[in-house]
Amino acid sequence: MDLDKQRQWFEQRLLARFLRYVKVETTSDKNMNTIPSSKGQLDFAAMLLQELKDLKIPNAALNTNGFVSATLPASAPSLKQQTIGFIAHLDTTPDLTGAHVKPIVHENYAGKAIALKRGIRLTPKASPALKNYLNRTIITSDGTTLLGADDKAGVAEIMTALEFLKNHPQIPYPNIEIIFTPDEETGRGMSRFPLKQIKSDVCFTVDGGEEGTLEIECFEAYSLKVTLFGQSIHLGEARGKLINAVELAARLVETLPKNESPQATDGRFGYYSCVELQASIERARLEILIRDFTPKECKRRIKVVTSIINSLEQLYPGARSNLEIKKQYSNMRQSLKTYPKLVTILEQAIRRTGITPKRTYIRGGTDGARLSEMGVPTPNIFTGGHNFHSYREWIALPAMVRATQTIIYLAELWFSFHETHGRKNEKQ
Repeated sequence: MDLDKQRQWFEQRLLARFLRYVKVETTSDKNMNTIPSSKGQLDFAAMLLQELKDLKIPNAALNTNGFVSATLPASAPSLKQQTIGFIAHLDTTPDLTGAHVKPIVHENYAGKAIALKRGIRLTPKASPALKNYLNRTIITSDGTTLLGADDKAGVAEIMTALEFLKNHPQIPYPNIEIIFTPDEETGRGMSRFPLKQIKSDVCFTVDGGEEGTLEIECFEAYSLKVTLFGQSIHLGEARGKLINAVELAARLVETLPKNESPQATDGRFGYYSCVELQASIERARLEILIRDFTPKECKRRIKVVTSIINSLEQLYPGARSNLEIKKQYSNMRQSLKTYPKLVTILEQAIRRTGITPKRTYIRGGTDGARLSEMGVPTPNIFTGGHNFHSYREWIALPAMVRATQTIIYLAELWFSFHETHGRKNEKQ
């Protein structure tokens, strides 16, 4: 089917969904131990559950941890032994506020700078991709919040693709399994992922950025929780006695290599990043993220942090420390090698939408990286969004249409891929 003839329908459905979704506050909270970590995620999950029921999608369910799941049955009996999954996350980053989002729809974008509130400007110079959408519709926030395209664009695209396939059973497609996940931004949601429940041999996260990209590699990721213990005493009697944990923490952060920070690296170079610091004279707590594409480089950086901490204890006799090292996710590259034709079929789906696909990598991770570790290869599909985790976040409606069409073409192409590659049943 030529989906481009349905462009107006896609645009109307996607825009209405996206504008409705971003107005639900779903900011995750990394200081909460519950999953989901915020009530708004459950509210959004309940909204999606009702929408799935209204579409009469069977087996729509919401579990206590905020995972929304459903399966659209295959369009023909011969396809019922095949299942393909699509995943997007409910939460938005805790780095910026996602409360009271006021999306602005810029129709017929003229190619000029866009003035948002608080003096924030979105310019083609800083975001060259804007030039690709002259006279088309783009969406921003008003500048006081993030927009929430990460990943409500992915949710809207999956839901719209699901609705289209439900209404067009003449298209051959297998069972379509969808799962919306909580707390992707905190990195904790996948610890409760209902792995035994899913039937998909492979899944796709719809959580990428630039139009036409597919991401088949991501960072190796570690979180280092550092606690530094000082010794408190009245400041008037501090000479030779005080050990200030605030100073220890400042020394640690200052000693991290500046040429290996997020703001100093790009491409395939990893980094250290101190993302949180709470300190008093008696105790300081830091979280340091370690990122790189290879385990070797991550381990090298962990050794550097350990060495800095040991040096601080030597410089400040009596100071103590504790270091907790947690592996967060692995590079999905190895998992995808078990399905060598998976990326080929994804590229074919993107080409059907009329654009040349671009293989790239994520300077970060997705729920798909964790799911790939669990044994279900899960590459990442573009959503069309830009400047994620920023007040300058924006997305183009044509890119959202193309992402939705990619999902549909993937479903349509899956039968030939399945016949060539065969099933994989190695669920744990």
